[in-house]
Amino acid sequence: MVSLADSQCARAQRYHHGRSMRTVRSYLSHHRASVGAPPALASSAFSVSENLTDSLVDFKLRELAVGVGPSSVEPVVQPEELLDISREFSDCSSFGSDISGELQRLASIARSEAPQGSAPPEIVGFEALVASRLGSSSEILENASVESMEPVVRACVEGLGSASVEAKREAAARIRLLAKHRSDFRALIGASGAIPALVPLLRSTDPAAQESAATALLNLSLEEANKGRIAAAGAIKPLVYALRTGTATAKENAACALLNLSMIEENRATIGACGAIPPLVALLVGGSTRGKKDALTTLYKLCSTRRNKERAVSAGAAAPLVGMVGEPGGGTAEKAMVVLGILAAIPEGREAIVEAGGILVLVEAIEAGPAAARGREFAVHALLLLCADSPRNRCLLVREGAIPPLVALSQCGSARAKLKAETLLGYLREQRQDMAR
Repeated sequence: MVSLADSQCARAQRYHHGRSMRTVRSYLSHHRASVGAPPALASSAFSVSENLTDSLVDFKLRELAVGVGPSSVEPVVQPEELLDISREFSDCSSFGSDISGELQRLASIARSEAPQGSAPPEIVGFEALVASRLGSSSEILENASVESMEPVVRACVEGLGSASVEAKREAAARIRLLAKHRSDFRALIGASGAIPALVPLLRSTDPAAQESAATALLNLSLEEANKGRIAAAGAIKPLVYALRTGTATAKENAACALLNLSMIEENRATIGACGAIPPLVALLVGGSTRGKKDALTTLYKLCSTRRNKERAVSAGAAAPLVGMVGEPGGGTAEKAMVVLGILAAIPEGREAIVEAGGILVLVEAIEAGPAAARGREFAVHALLLLCADSPRNRCLLVREGAIPPLVALSQCGSARAKLKAETLLGYLREQRQDMAR
């Protein structure tokens, strides 16, 4: 729990990192007034729909918020007004198959990593077949017929079943390459029995084999029919293992594969129960820019269920998400605000966000101005959830200088932003009246 004194300390620290003058002035005008404990208010019926879309590519919020505020303002969101956040997540790499950027390395990979004289027969036969059908050019792959690929895929499946580590590694790398290019190739590979053979490699002690298996499954999961096959092959828990233990690329690609599997609603609970959320939070903290975006997108989808929201809060997701909101320019601030809004739908999430200093950074996101209109809307939505049923959080909101930017947003924001800002200002007026009694 954060006390008002703690909040004052956080504000002082933030001031030295470039707080806006509007917030500073508001703080100076308010910090001398003692804020007593307000009387309990009737709880507001305010909730966030967990009904997120199952679209294969677009990510939309079916509802940002549904509920009743003060009697004078009712935040009703019409379906035609829903914010399409697919643009916010479209640059996440899960939709660009084989995103590790290693196509060229795979296309020119040595014919065998073992000495030619000791190479297993299945590798020699496989390489000869690949060389005759594919060569090293991705252009040949683009123009090849599905029929011409059938022997290659069979050879890959046989290589995955070999006792040789080299054969398995090579076969997984070739499937990874084949599955990158075309939907019909992914369908062919999915129907060939390759998926169950790839799953054990996710636990391989060979980092290259594990990485290729994770990336191959990511690429294959882009085909709708393969999602069910991958889940049915028991890949979810091994993908979580790769997410925890793999190379940086393996972790990121495992996260993307889990994201694609989470498009099937019944998989979301399983993915959460298998322990995916703590390593996703770790990726938020220590991943590359791409890894952070992938983790954000996956958490966004998984947290459509309440239990996964609770898991995300328990795993410490609030603090890194708040940190991302305070780091504009990295391409993650608005995405982080969306996920914070999802976590703020549960009491544990609201408490964790406030403890992490979320009210302060969300207020400053609203102050960012019209150039960040979409982010302002996400920020006011999260603040509305944080303060709807909490007089204490409303006090913190006032002390952080939120009233001037909220007034400005209620006058010049988008229709949805205006409505949310007006509702939040209504809560604050109600709070002031109760304290005056």
